Amino acid sequence: MEAPEAPKKRVSAANAKKYVEGVLARNGVSMTNAAIIADCLVQADLRGVDTHGINRIPSYMARVREKVLDAAASPTLNQITPVVAQVDGHNGFGFLAAHLGMSTAIEMARDFGIGMVSVKHSNHFGMSAWIVQQAIDSGMMSLVFTNSSPALPVWGGRSKLMGVSPIACGAPAGKEKPFVLDMAPSVAARGKIYKAKRRGEKIPKDWALDAQGRQTDDPAAALEGVMLPMGGPKGSALSIMMDVFSGVISGSAFAGHVTNPYDPSRPADVGHFLIAIKPDLFVSLEDFKQRMDYLYQRVVGSDKMAGIDRIYFPGEIEQLTQEERLQSGIPYVEAEIDALNKEAEMVELLRRVHTLPRDQQRQESGRSSYALRTRSNNHSVKERVGRSDSAENPAEKIAPSEDMEQSDSF
Repeated sequence: MEAPEAPKKRVSAANAKKYVEGVLARNGVSMTNAAIIADCLVQADLRGVDTHGINRIPSYMARVREKVLDAAASPTLNQITPVVAQVDGHNGFGFLAAHLGMSTAIEMARDFGIGMVSVKHSNHFGMSAWIVQQAIDSGMMSLVFTNSSPALPVWGGRSKLMGVSPIACGAPAGKEKPFVLDMAPSVAARGKIYKAKRRGEKIPKDWALDAQGRQTDDPAAALEGVMLPMGGPKGSALSIMMDVFSGVISGSAFAGHVTNPYDPSRPADVGHFLIAIKPDLFVSLEDFKQRMDYLYQRVVGSDKMAGIDRIYFPGEIEQLTQEERLQSGIPYVEAEIDALNKEAEMVELLRRVHTLPRDQQRQESGRSSYALRTRSNNHSVKERVGRSDSAENPAEKIAPSEDMEQSDSF
């Protein structure tokens, strides 16, 4: 029997962003850089990638306080060839280095059809999909690679060596949803284990092994052990590929030497590898978009296996979740809100997010409820929405509201 999930409270995206900007600014980040970082973190929460959202703030701030992450640093660019560049993150926030890297790749692709950027001396950049979306918003296809701290054994090994490094790519479409792939080479992303630990929840036993090599549903024990690669040697090989393209070629840490983002003992030295591609190199842009739309229609219109009501295109569930959470708010558990408020208190942020009045609270939309029914047969329930009455104040705190039940978890 699965352990019940913790009740959630809702906060608006606008107030989550104000909170992050305020905490970052009080910790030495410029307002321009804080806005980029906050937008990336809130995008993750909006898309339902709760493992890479604003709950990362306490671990980031711990690294800032220990002076192993430079809050004041801004990345710099070195143009290598007309279509190749390198960004030096200078041990600043990975979001900033990746944002500059993809912006540069996009500009090169506009002029020459393709742009490639290697990033060195960076840090964790959160959810890879936000970088893919940055390219899509500019009408570009993209590839986004990064390496990360040891979490996986190589196939046949027993100790952590390779990272659970996400593989991401995307392409714009016409009238249909764009293609957005963002996946880890493990059975589950390691952030999901951190999230389960934070929320006091169990994990599936096929995600990880404990320190003794046994299957476990305890997230704390799993973090002491190893993640399991998807597809056995295939997942292991993909994690090695991420290290080659992100770590070896860039001059950053590799081969098990990237520091865990939750470890405040030394700089992470993460490497990234970003490519932007102009989609009309071989066919016209109109033809490309029509072909992408046709691919979407063929995929979602495929014959369904027993028990499946709907087929989704890669990234579509997250895009639908974002549309819903922009209206209904982002769900957090009380322990997460308490941890975020502790960070706010440490830098003396005074504002709190206010929940909507009862008569303005709304029912979750059908898509999220459907998603739960197909996964766990639970019924949809009402949840409350958070908002701020003074959005102009950047010094925000996340305030707990009344308890509510879980209604969307992916």
